[in-house]
Amino acid sequence: MDNTSQTSAVRMIDIVFPNDANHHGTLFGGAALSYMDKAAFLAASRHGRVPFVTASSEKIDFSRPAYIGDMVQTTGRVVRVGNSSLDVEVELKAEQPVTGEQRLCTLGKFTLVAVKGEGVRLPLPPLVELAASEFESDALGMVDVLFPTQTNHFGTLYGGDALKMMGKAAFIAATKRSRRNVVMAASDRIDFVSPINQGDMIELSARILMTGRTSLRVEVQLWSEELLSGARKRAATGVFTMVCIGSDGRPCPIERSADEAVRP
Repeated sequence: MDNTSQTSAVRMIDIVFPNDANHHGTLFGGAALSYMDKAAFLAASRHGRVPFVTASSEKIDFSRPAYIGDMVQTTGRVVRVGNSSLDVEVELKAEQPVTGEQRLCTLGKFTLVAVKGEGVRLPLPPLVELAASEFESDALGMVDVLFPTQTNHFGTLYGGDALKMMGKAAFIAATKRSRRNVVMAASDRIDFVSPINQGDMIELSARILMTGRTSLRVEVQLWSEELLSGARKRAATGVFTMVCIGSDGRPCPIERSADEAVRP
C-alpha cells in the first residue's frame, strides 16, 4: 500500500535514558535541543518536500526538567511559510509514565531554509491550518528519521534496530494505557515487507488490540516515508505482549475500560 502524508505536523516520543541525562538525573539541554531540531526538520520536510537546513532558532528557555524514565514528547508544527523559508513551533513535554503527569519543559521556534538546487520547487506551499485533533486517534503515532548509523551495508534500516523501535512503541503504548510498569513478555511473528532507506522518515503506529487481567497485546506498524516525494510504504507489522508488573516484580492487574476486549 502506497500513499502520501498530507500533514506537516509531527510527533516524536522517546524515553529519557541515563546516557541522555546529566549528573542530576535530568535530560541534557543539548539532547532536548537535538529532539526539537529533528522535529522541526521533519515538520518542515513534510510541508515543503524539499531539502532543508536549520538557519536559526529563537531564544529557548527551559522551564521544567525531564527526568530519567520520563517519556518525552516533541511536537513540531509549521506556523509561517515564506518563499524559501519557514518557521516551525516545537513543544517539548515530559510525562511521568505511571502517574501520567505532564510537564511543559520548553517551547521554541526554528527557522529552516530550503536548499536551492535542481528539482527544488519554490515558492514553498502555503500554510494549511491544522485541526486541533491532528493527533487524536486510537493509535499512538510517532516519527523519527533514519540516519547512516542505523543502516546496514545496503543503506537500509537494520532489522534489529527496526525491532528495537517497534518494541519501544509497544512499551510506550502499553504504559500510557495501563499506567503501570510494563515489560515485554512475547512478540508474535514479524514480517518485513519493504525496506526503509537512509534519509527516510520512520513512522510507528501502536494500537492496543486487547487488554487482559495483567497483560496487553499491542499491534505496531512500521512505515517509511520519502521526505521529498511523501510516498509512504508499510515496512513491517508485529504484535507484542506486554505484562504489567508491581514493585515486587510480579504481574499486577490492569484497570480496564468497559469497551475493551478481555482475554478469558
